[in-house]
Amino acid sequence: MRLWSMHPRYYDRQALTACWREGLLAQAVIADPRRRGYAHHPQLQRFRAVPDPLAAIGDYLSAVVDEADARGYRFAREKVLRTGPVERIPVARGQLEYEWGHLLRKLEVRTPAAWEHWRGVPLPDPHPLFVVVDGPIADWERVS
Repeated sequence: MRLWSMHPRYYDRQALTACWREGLLAQAVIADPRRRGYAHHPQLQRFRAVPDPLAAIGDYLSAVVDEADARGYRFAREKVLRTGPVERIPVARGQLEYEWGHLLRKLEVRTPAAWEHWRGVPLPDPHPLFVVVDGPIADWERVS
């Protein structure tokens, strides 16, 4: 599961659709904690740490579907169970930098035009749900 911390504008088609699918899976797990599968996935920690995790993942998904709409894709917005208002969730600069490098490596291989467009960006804007704070890669990240 990869719930990117950067704004969905940077995603290629594959990342956008994968983020949508995985975000819906995360929403299902948050809505029903007894659910098997990704119930204990480390990336869910940051959503579960807020007062209304279901609204937080809903706000996350809403930004993904907004980007899909802007590109002319048809994602089923009605699948978002609930939205905020929620406070923005902190994401460490080190985490955002790590994810950015990870996404750029993927773009270079599968979508060279997107890589060429974005490769000069030193640090991307965060997803609208997140606010950047100083700090290292998150403890829950599986660094490869």
